[in-house]
Amino acid sequence: MKPARSIRVPGFRGAGSSCGIKKLAKPDLALVVSDLPCVSDVVFTRNKVFAAPVAWGKALRGRAALRGVIVNSGNANACTGAEGLSAVRKTSVAACAALGLRSGSLLVSSTGVIGVPLPVEKIVKALPALCASLSEDGVARAGDAILTTDAYPKRGVRKVRVRGGQVTLGGIAKGAGMISPNMGTMLAYVFTDAALRPADLRKAFREAVDLSFNRIVVDGDTSTNDTAAVFANGACGLPPLSGKDLAAFAEALRSLLLDLALMIVRDGEGATRVVRMMVTRAANGRDAEKAARAVGTSLLVKTAVFGADPNWGRIVAAIGRAGVRLDPERVELTLAGEKVLRRGMKIDRAAERRAAPKIRKEAYGIEADLGLGKGSHHVYFSDLNHDYVRINAGYRS
Repeated sequence: MKPARSIRVPGFRGAGSSCGIKKLAKPDLALVVSDLPCVSDVVFTRNKVFAAPVAWGKALRGRAALRGVIVNSGNANACTGAEGLSAVRKTSVAACAALGLRSGSLLVSSTGVIGVPLPVEKIVKALPALCASLSEDGVARAGDAILTTDAYPKRGVRKVRVRGGQVTLGGIAKGAGMISPNMGTMLAYVFTDAALRPADLRKAFREAVDLSFNRIVVDGDTSTNDTAAVFANGACGLPPLSGKDLAAFAEALRSLLLDLALMIVRDGEGATRVVRMMVTRAANGRDAEKAARAVGTSLLVKTAVFGADPNWGRIVAAIGRAGVRLDPERVELTLAGEKVLRRGMKIDRAAERRAAPKIRKEAYGIEADLGLGKGSHHVYFSDLNHDYVRINAGYRS
């Protein structure tokens, strides 16, 4: 779960620089582009209040054939009305023109403070130098330029052996706060030299997103700007993947996205621990999901995790208010591998004592067996501590 040192995917070039949106000349403008036509797919936030680049992206007809992405950080361009949409269009037109691409060939994303007009003239002015600095080693620098409150960059690489050769996947992401299932204030982009049919890429990507970015919780808030995208340019020179090769690619994509997602949770604006919350034998899958999310977003549970307090009662209470079918007498709860609560509300104090040192680790699991059906679901969540309050209390200051 450590960030890759570098990312190099055949046929892709990247760059990152400062255009003056952030203070102190910090990197705030990123660009990654493919030298070849791509097959692509994009998913966005489910928040009904979404940023101008999300609105523009949703309306983009060529979303299945994008060549890359341009991203600014430090300003979300959200809740900015017609002016915000105009800024997205200007960014898109200027970036595509600078690269000699057809208009609308690049995805446009923003991240940062909500409700502040985007100084698009700074982006347009910086584009010639940014495009001139594009390089095969520049994707990691682009990843650095999309960060906001992140403590460290999120990036990863996968290489997959397929018939006739090898394909590479490289990913960059950002996010630390405003993270909840169904994505959060996160941006994530995957670049691959694999050749894929549009339907196959879409299916693999959406399944991977569901098992990664849609399963993470930091604070229970869903952002206005969430965007995740994948770009496949076929630079490997092989035919479109199929059969076992396609399955191997899909597995590598799931693995890469999960690593990026867990880096986001582990960052978590001051987070010290990551917990995998698993709900099993719920009445149905929907109930399992609601119960898992209730635990992952509970402030009482998250603060207990920070304090390494084996206060399993808070977990059971969160499930009880989740609005799911429940018989408390059937519930069993396992904390870091120790079954502290058995059917019939029987408490195992010895198991509690065994669990106490285990929950001081950086990562562990909690499982709640509801004893009612076959529904199951899991989420990954972080603890909540003093640093989260400090960072978010002064975010606009």
